[in-house]
Amino acid sequence: MIGRRDLLIAAACAAAGATAYALKPRRRVSLQGLAKLEQIVPRQFGEWTSRDVSDLVAPQTPDSLAAKLYGETVGRVYQQASTENEVMMLLAHGDTQSNELQLHRPEVCYPAFGFAITSSAPIQLPLPGGVTVPARRLVAIAPGRQENIVYWSRLGEFLPIDGFEQRMDRLTTAMSGYVYDGLLARFSMLGSDSGPAFAVVEKLIADLVQAVPAQQRVGLIGTRLASAMAAARV
Repeated sequence: MIGRRDLLIAAACAAAGATAYALKPRRRVSLQGLAKLEQIVPRQFGEWTSRDVSDLVAPQTPDSLAAKLYGETVGRVYQQASTENEVMMLLAHGDTQSNELQLHRPEVCYPAFGFAITSSAPIQLPLPGGVTVPARRLVAIAPGRQENIVYWSRLGEFLPIDGFEQRMDRLTTAMSGYVYDGLLARFSMLGSDSGPAFAVVEKLIADLVQAVPAQQRVGLIGTRLASAMAAARV
């Protein structure tokens, strides 16, 4: 005879199974769509021209985590004609952000390559039209090198400011039954004086996002911010 305890255990197992099924994402959504990053982001705009690079801190091999995590990466160095300032850019896009393959953040991957993070602070990164993007400033130091980094990440329509927010946002999307794409946008400049370096980097970002066609900014900064920029006619 089946006892009350067995019935309770069976009911709990069934409930757990139903919950797991409900939480399993089943629909895929990509804000970037079919467009490629290398086509979306201009190689030249204003005073800036660029050259392609492939080894920005984390070299990618066929078996590397980056190769598994991202469907497309674009690495460039932009140079400003009037000053010869150079800003490094790494954009990485993944169609699926799962538990195993989440966007990894620079404050995690830089130390893995021998850098010490000496400063990390959230900021509201200004873009044209009064729009701001939740982003982060980092200072990463290795022997003979200081890199001043500004980056943001997009997980579907979310723009998580740290690893905890990223995990919570991924859980929220999973509970809704969706699997969203993700983007990491990282810009940096070498130099021992962080203040001027951050000013140059953030001005380049603002000019670059403005140079991206309005309908394709969604993949970079999400629908709400892209719509706000379009409404401001920038």
